[in-house]
Amino acid sequence: MNVRLQENADAVYQLAEKKAAEYFAILSGQLANQTYATTLTKDIHSWKQKHIHHYSLFSRGKRKSSAHGYHKYILWLNSSGKLDSYLDRSISYIFLRDLGKSLNSQQTQNRIQLIVEDLKEHLIHSRENGGKEEMFSMAGLYRWAQKEGVETTVIWLLNKLKLVSSIIPEGMDADEAKRKLIKIVAGVVLHQIEEMAKEIPGEERARRLDGAIRLGYSYGLTYPFIDDLLDSDVLSSEEKRQYSDLIRTTLVTGYVPELEKWAGENEELIRSIHSELRDAFAYIEGHLRQETKADFLEQSYVFFHSQEVDREKDFLNATYTNEELYIPVILKSASSRLMARSVLSVQEDDGFDNRTFFYGIYNQLADDFADMFDDLEANAVTPYTYYMKYHRTRPDLINPFELYWTVICYLIHNVYDSNKKTCDIMLNRAVNGLKRFKERMGDETYNEVMQVFATGNSKFDRLIQKMVRKADDVEFFDKLLRDHMIANFKTKDKEREAFLKTINTVRGQINAALHIPEDGKESFLEEAVIEAANYSLQGDGKRLRPIMTWVMGVHEYGLNPSSIMPLLKSLEYMHTASLIFDDLPSQDNSSFRRGRPTVHHVYNTAVAELSGLYLSQKAVEEQASLDQFDSQAVLRLIRYSAGVTTEMCKGQAMDLNSKGRLLTLDQLHTMCFYKTGLAFEATLVMPAILAGKQESELEKLKQFAYHAGIAFQIKDDLLDIEGDMASLGKPTGKDAENNHSTFVSVLGADGARNMMWDHYCSAMELLQQMQYKTTYLEHFLSYIVNRAN
Repeated sequence: MNVRLQENADAVYQLAEKKAAEYFAILSGQLANQTYATTLTKDIHSWKQKHIHHYSLFSRGKRKSSAHGYHKYILWLNSSGKLDSYLDRSISYIFLRDLGKSLNSQQTQNRIQLIVEDLKEHLIHSRENGGKEEMFSMAGLYRWAQKEGVETTVIWLLNKLKLVSSIIPEGMDADEAKRKLIKIVAGVVLHQIEEMAKEIPGEERARRLDGAIRLGYSYGLTYPFIDDLLDSDVLSSEEKRQYSDLIRTTLVTGYVPELEKWAGENEELIRSIHSELRDAFAYIEGHLRQETKADFLEQSYVFFHSQEVDREKDFLNATYTNEELYIPVILKSASSRLMARSVLSVQEDDGFDNRTFFYGIYNQLADDFADMFDDLEANAVTPYTYYMKYHRTRPDLINPFELYWTVICYLIHNVYDSNKKTCDIMLNRAVNGLKRFKERMGDETYNEVMQVFATGNSKFDRLIQKMVRKADDVEFFDKLLRDHMIANFKTKDKEREAFLKTINTVRGQINAALHIPEDGKESFLEEAVIEAANYSLQGDGKRLRPIMTWVMGVHEYGLNPSSIMPLLKSLEYMHTASLIFDDLPSQDNSSFRRGRPTVHHVYNTAVAELSGLYLSQKAVEEQASLDQFDSQAVLRLIRYSAGVTTEMCKGQAMDLNSKGRLLTLDQLHTMCFYKTGLAFEATLVMPAILAGKQESELEKLKQFAYHAGIAFQIKDDLLDIEGDMASLGKPTGKDAENNHSTFVSVLGADGARNMMWDHYCSAMELLQQMQYKTTYLEHFLSYIVNRAN
C-alpha cells in the first residue's frame, strides 16, 4: 500500500502539476519571443543539405519509391542504398522516444548500429524467402521465442492477444488494440534487453525476458481496457463514473476492489475486463521492487488523473486557459513513459527521467495533430481541436502547432545539448508527420489546416512547407511497420471471414451429398449396414479433409467444383470409416463420437465393422467415377489412395501396440504421421494429381501436410486433457484411460504445446516458399492450433 498516495492523492498530483507548470512556463516564454523560429531556421538550413536533392532529368525516375507496399519499399530502400540510413534514424528515434536515451553516448551509438545490422539482415532474409515472412506473425514471434528460450511465454502472449480481441466490444477497434499491445510489449522487452548485460547467462536472460513480456502485456492492457474504453461511447455516463471510481480506488489503495453490483447494460463486459485487469495488476505489483512500487502507483495515478481531467473537459466551454489545456498533456505524456520503465524495476536514472519528462509533450502534440479530425468529430478537447474552434475569439490561446516547434527546439538545444544526430532525427520526424498528414487528408484540407495553425512568422512557415514539399529520406520504419500491421490485420480479418464462409458453404454442400441412398432391394443385413453408415455420416463432422481438397482443387488449381464432388465424398467416407474402426471395443472403445453414441453402441460391433468396410469401398467407387479427368490421373489417384489407406492402418496398429508403453518422441512422430498426417497429405495431394501437378510440387505438399498433421494431432492430445465434451462431441481423458502414449504424456502439456507451435511454424515456412494464390492453407493452420474441438 502507498500510504502517501492514499492519504493525499491530491497533493501528489499537485506536485506533478507544479513541475509541469514550470516546464510549460519555459516553453511559453520561448514561444512568445519566437527564439524557436530563429534557432530552428538555422537548424533546418543545415539539415536540408542531406534531405533536399536535385535530380537530373534522366535520374528522376529513380528519385523516389512509394512507401505503399511494405516488402517492395524495403527492397527499394536496399537497392537504392538507403536502407542503412533509414534503419539508423528509425532505431535512433526509438532510443530517444521509448528508451529515453541520449544519442551523445558512443555506447548508445554502438548499440544502435548492432540493432540496425540485425534488423537489416532479417529484412533482407525476408525478401529472399519470397517477402512474406512477417516480423509480428505468430510464426515469426515463436521462432524468436525459441531462440531466446521463452516459447511458453510467447504462447501465453498469443493466447492473451486472442482473448483481448474477443473481449473488445463493438464500437472499439480490436485490431488497433492488438497493435498497441504488441507495440507496448515490444517496447518493454526492448527496455529489458537494453538493461541486461551482454554476458548474462542464458537462463537468466530467458527469465528476464519472460518477465518483460508478461509485464508489457499487463501494463499494456491499460490502453484498450481503460483509456480506449473510457474514450469510447461503449459505456454510459454512469458506467464511466463507476469504472473511473474503480480504477482510482485501485491506484490510491494499491488493491483491486471486488466488482459487486454494476449499474448498466455492460456488466458482462466489465466483469471480463475486471478479471483480466485484476490479474495484470497483481502480476505487476508482485514484480515491482519495494522501493519502486510507490513511484509506479504515483506515476499511474498522475497518468490516470490527467487523462480524467482532459476527458471531463466540455468542448462548448470557451473559457479554458492555456495552462488547463497543456499541463494535463505534459503530465499524461510524461507519466505514461515513466510508468513503462518503473514496471521493470530497473535502476534509477535521473537523466532518463528528465529526458522522458520533457520529451512527452512532443510526442503527444504530434499524435494529437494526426488525430485532430477524429477528435473534432468526437467533440474531444485537445489543444488542436480547441484552438480550431476558438482561435478567432480567443487571441490569448497558444497555437499548438507553434508550441510543437517550440518543444522541438527546446528538446534539441536544452535537453539533448544541440546534438547533431538528435536534431536530424527530430526534424525528420516532424517533416515526415506533416507529409503523412498531407497525403492522408489531401492538399486542400492540408492547406486549410496550415492556414489555421500559421505561426505568425511567415518566413518560418514558408520554410516548413518547402521542406514538406521537397525533402526526401525522412521516413521511419516504425510508421511503415504500423501501417503494414494495420493493413495486415484488416487483410487477415477479411481472409478469415472468407475462409469461414467458404468452410460453411462447402460443408453444407458436402453434407447434402454424403447420404447413401437405398434402392429397396437390399437384404436386412445390407439395410442395417447402409443405415449404420448413414448414421455415422450424419454426425456433426467438421469435414475438414474434403473442404481442404475443395479449396485447393477449386481455388488453387481451377478444377470444376461439381467434377471433384466424388473425390470429396470419397475422402469423407474414408475418414468416417477410420473413425468407426477407432471407436470399436477392440480399439479405443469410445462411446461417443461427433456428439452422438458411436455406431457399435447404436447397432452392434458386427454392423459397425461392416459399415466401416462398406464406406471404405464406397470411397474407391466414388474415386473411380471421376470421369471428367484424365483416366491415367484417376488411376494414379486411386493407387495413391490405396497406399495411404494401408499406411494409415499401420499407424493405428502402432497406436494399439503402444498401449501401456512410453514411446520415444521419434516413435510418436512416426505413429502420428501415419495416423493423422497422411490423411491431411491425401486432401492436398489428390487434387494436385487430378490437376496434373509434377512430383516436385507433390513433395512440398507432403512436407507441409506432415507438419500440419502432427500439429493437428498434438492439438487433439491437448484437447483430450483441456477440452470438454460439449465442445468436442466426445468424452475427454480417453488417452489416459486407454493408457495411450501421446505428446502430452511424453512431453507434458507445455512441452506438447511448444512442439505443436514448432510444427505450425515449419508448415507456415513451407507455405511461404510455395507462394500459393490462396491463403486458405494459412488460415487452416491457424484453425488447427486455435480450435476448441
